[in-house]
Amino acid sequence: MTYDERYMRVRTRRQLFRDCGVGVGKAALASLLVGNTMGATRKPHFPPKIDSVIYCFMAGAPSQFELFDYKPELQKWDAKPAPDAFMKGKRFAFMDTFAKETPKLLGSRRKFQQHGKSGLWFSDLFSHIGSIADDVTMVSGISTENFNHGPAKLFSNTGSVRPGRPSMGSWVTYGIGSESNDLPGYVVLQSGPRGPRGGAAVWASGFLPTSYQGCRSGRRAIRF
Repeated sequence: MTYDERYMRVRTRRQLFRDCGVGVGKAALASLLVGNTMGATRKPHFPPKIDSVIYCFMAGAPSQFELFDYKPELQKWDAKPAPDAFMKGKRFAFMDTFAKETPKLLGSRRKFQQHGKSGLWFSDLFSHIGSIADDVTMVSGISTENFNHGPAKLFSNTGSVRPGRPSMGSWVTYGIGSESNDLPGYVVLQSGPRGPRGGAAVWASGFLPTSYQGCRSGRRAIRF
């Protein structure tokens, strides 16, 4: 054992921090004087017009065919086998069951009606939402070829069925910034003990800096 090795063994951690070239105390003081610009959420490129965003992603709701996506043609095929043109060349979940018997289509059991000047369709489950049809925006053009829950939830929150893309909350935090250097700018409130399929990737920062990563609130799930 060399002299340096014996010396390091008897050297205390406090002595090392005291005598090192850039002490921990000096680094802490510098961060207080200059500001923690390395790990904190930086200010956006342009002044934001909003202060905060609350984004509710709620999985497990009734089908859109029972709520706001009126399909009159589907009603004609209710309880009938799916046409070959619909099945050919397509991939679906549980394909082995489809090989035994052609699946039957299921139409909505709800009554639909147009509301407002925009003429949005809502079922009788959304009777009150219909009264504000002209004050809401419905996006009905989103589609994906993936049929599994995990990738679908990733797609809904990041725009990609594969992990690695920034989530919506990360982009919002990147766009509007944060006034705090000590608290996260993007907080996730999770409902239920298991968490969403797709895991933490649904609120990840992807290729953005980790300061835009979503921070799950508390160790225990929050129930509403």
